[in-house]
Amino acid sequence: MQVQIRHQPSFAVARLLLAPQEPVQVEAGAMVATSYGMHMEARSQGGVMKGLGRAFLGGESMFISTYTAPPNGGWVDVANGLPGDLKLIEMDGRVGWCVTRGSWLANSHGIHLETRWGGFSNLFGGEGGFLTHAQGQGQLLVACYGAIDVINLQPGEYVTIDSGHVVAYADTVQSQLRKVSQGVIQSLKSGEGFVFDFAGPGQILTQTRNPDALLGWLLARMPSR
Repeated sequence: MQVQIRHQPSFAVARLLLAPQEPVQVEAGAMVATSYGMHMEARSQGGVMKGLGRAFLGGESMFISTYTAPPNGGWVDVANGLPGDLKLIEMDGRVGWCVTRGSWLANSHGIHLETRWGGFSNLFGGEGGFLTHAQGQGQLLVACYGAIDVINLQPGEYVTIDSGHVVAYADTVQSQLRKVSQGVIQSLKSGEGFVFDFAGPGQILTQTRNPDALLGWLLARMPSR
């Protein structure tokens, strides 16, 4: 699979170029257009129970759409539901990636996805407690709200990131949760709640906008009954 990303960074769309009979997995509802003759099949990867786990625990759709190119090859255009950028991760089969809820968009054949318990730190940090874990060799496409920043941590290097701005991070990175400030009053004053302290080595992808902040802004302006 080859990936061409256009309309960056605000309204990115990825064209997934497929060889003859090559399949690609895409988040349900993310398809914008396809070349003629593309075969599509929607199913829950790993069975119904794992599909339910993806939906209710991992924050993704229950079903994954698999597009398979016809004998002459083809392409699939995919985009995220929120305005923002896309990032292609080249996976070598040695290092897996943890993707936060709503950020997985597509992956090539050879990448295996599973819903993984991220610990209570993720649960209280606003990420739902469960992450989509990708393992294997191939290409992984993730989406964000806003622009993507890439943070490369050296061994022993630390960084602190707001929980709502984390998109994905490599398995080599360690993390722990803590409050920004002590006490409820201080948290309300600062507008911050929980943050993650990440320790290298490894790479972290962050988004410049927080989907939960958008939801809060919309709810605050909706007329009350």
